[in-house]
Amino acid sequence: LGVKESHQMTIFRIIAAILHLGNLEIQAERDGDACSISSEDEHLNNFCGLLGVEHSQMQHWLCHCK
Repeated sequence: LGVKESHQMTIFRIIAAILHLGNLEIQAERDGDACSISSEDEHLNNFCGLLGVEHSQMQHWLCHCK
């Protein structure tokens, strides 16, 4: 396809992160008005590691709009 190897690795890393994001276990709280994600969730850890984002911030923003 003519994609450089460095670009291929970036694409694979993004795809892997998206797949891990789809495997997160989000727990509903307070009659479904709120949610939480365990800080021990291996998929969240992998997602953050692959994209280089801060774990606590991602954990917060996946469960809050503001």
